[in-house]
Amino acid sequence: MVESQNANREPEASAQLHDVERQFSQKPGPRLRPESEPRKQQWSKETYIAFLAVAGILVHLVLRFGLRAPARQYNSPLLLALLIGGAPLLYDLLKRLIRRELGADLLAGMSIVASFVLGEYLAGSIVVLMLSSGTALEQYATRRASSVLAALANRMPRNAHKLTGSGIVAIDLEDVQMGDRLIVLPHEICPVDGTVTSGRGAMDESYLTGEPFVIAKAPGSNVLSGAVNGQEALTISVTKLPTDSRYAKIMRVMQEAEANRPRMRRIADRLGAWYTLLGVSVGALGWILGRDPRRFLAVLVIATPCPLLLAIPVAIIGAISVAASRAIIVKNPAMLERISSCRTAIFDKTGTLTHGKPSLTEILCGPGVSRRRALEMAASLEQYSKHPLAGSVLEAARKEHIQLAPAVQISEKPGMGLSGVIGSTFVQITGRKAVLAQYPAVAAHLAPTTGGLECVVLFNDEYAATFRFHDAPRQESRSFIRHLAPFHNVNKVMLVSGDREREVRYLATQVGIDEVLSGKSPEEKVAIVREEARKAPTLFVGDGINDAPAMQAATVGVAFGQNSDITAEAADAVVLEASLGKVDELIHIGRRMRAIALQSAVGGMALSMIGMGFAAAGLLPPVAGAIAQEIIDVAAVLNSLRMTLPVENLRDEGWWHDAAGITERKGLLQRQEPHNS
Repeated sequence: MVESQNANREPEASAQLHDVERQFSQKPGPRLRPESEPRKQQWSKETYIAFLAVAGILVHLVLRFGLRAPARQYNSPLLLALLIGGAPLLYDLLKRLIRRELGADLLAGMSIVASFVLGEYLAGSIVVLMLSSGTALEQYATRRASSVLAALANRMPRNAHKLTGSGIVAIDLEDVQMGDRLIVLPHEICPVDGTVTSGRGAMDESYLTGEPFVIAKAPGSNVLSGAVNGQEALTISVTKLPTDSRYAKIMRVMQEAEANRPRMRRIADRLGAWYTLLGVSVGALGWILGRDPRRFLAVLVIATPCPLLLAIPVAIIGAISVAASRAIIVKNPAMLERISSCRTAIFDKTGTLTHGKPSLTEILCGPGVSRRRALEMAASLEQYSKHPLAGSVLEAARKEHIQLAPAVQISEKPGMGLSGVIGSTFVQITGRKAVLAQYPAVAAHLAPTTGGLECVVLFNDEYAATFRFHDAPRQESRSFIRHLAPFHNVNKVMLVSGDREREVRYLATQVGIDEVLSGKSPEEKVAIVREEARKAPTLFVGDGINDAPAMQAATVGVAFGQNSDITAEAADAVVLEASLGKVDELIHIGRRMRAIALQSAVGGMALSMIGMGFAAAGLLPPVAGAIAQEIIDVAAVLNSLRMTLPVENLRDEGWWHDAAGITERKGLLQRQEPHNS
């Protein structure tokens, strides 16, 4: 594989390392990939309070109207609901009030206190039910499967395989010392930063570095903690302690980003701040003019902002359900309120705007060699290779329906590349350096180096072709980027990547992004995203572990694909299908949810304000006000349920049709092959 420009071919691991692998695989003990433990789901405090309030109200109704019990008995269940259920809610509200956070639920807390003081226990219990159920409903919508930092910690191995004179010993990760020789078995996560001392193979470092390719490893190659080993066992020498490793550094950046993440002020809180003042003012006016404190309570009860406490969470849950049906997992519902207002979009390169793997993008042929013949001969030889670029060559041959020929005398020596005989032609596939060292005359035929990877093909020791590989952009990337400004009012689009500058510039040209930043570490990405988020609401889309801290710093972070559990945990939403069209759908879902939530909230509050007028005039007692408020709640919730109704299309038609070659027929999107011009 290539660590820079040359595709040096790598052989299989030695027989000794295969013996080590077999030896250790038969031993009991922990492996490098940690077992994921099942997580227990627990009900929240508010859920228990809601059940308690329901039980208290039902028992009260049975005692009062069924058994005709005296007032002291039928009020007892309500008193329990108010004292046991209302006290914790009031305590939480008091803490928020001390922090000067005037939210939508402050009126509900005042209603609970006033109803207890005035002996209106039924009205107070209904308010406890409304407040606790609304909070529980929103907590259900916002519950995450696990925390970001737990996912980071769980991904890292807790032990390492130390190579000693007596064999392989499993040691705790904290016991690893500088200079220790460790074995990294196939498909396992590298526990520390180090240098390969024995064995040849490849590692996937894309989630850590942003490089889109599997990196070949040979003696002398550096390895990073957190990288996923390939099919061959490697022996490494430790160059950094686990606490100083690249992966640990990313985890520390994640902790800082999570601690400094900007808080979103929710729709309910913004509306509830002024609504609370209005409700208290109207209630106080009714009390003063009517000289009856029950008018104050009646106003507070009817003013309890349940359209905010219930209707908005219902709209959010509806949006989450719609998103899930479209392979989008919303992990932080607050992002639904903000994503459509983002005016800056920042994209990672590898796996986001690209496919995240090398594709054969160019074949430069020598004199007398056709493109098809070069591809046919190279693919016929590559079918016998395990080299990471072999799959790209074979995929290109399959797309062109090329029949592969058998090869004989196949050899793949370290530093010499791949060679074999096809028919009467001796074919070699190797890197630029190896070719120039062995065949200096070939230099006259080689084009200047560019970004990406390359390998050189020789026929009978003569130059035949140069194959160039890039992390090819997705088909829809350019159209998606172009549509952000006219359809979503995105004023600034940036490409920020940890990859090399030439690779990033190549992609930016392909997809139409002008502002490009390359070679950025996770720390630098966080600083860039944080600065942009300070200027304007910012959307960050990425897929690698090195993107996770930046997602925490953005206004909205979207994880693209299922490549990393850690990135998914850090993100506000996860697009399970690797399609930019899903990001467009997510923006539309957020926009629609916001519109419906505002309709429910503003409409419900408008009706409540009418009721407040009647209550202030003494025409609506507290219990009747609570019942009227429930009717308003039902209307607001029913409107919020419109979010779950099916919608024909949640994508902007123009760009998607241009990108995917699809048209709409009778409400159905039917894929069509593009016409040849």
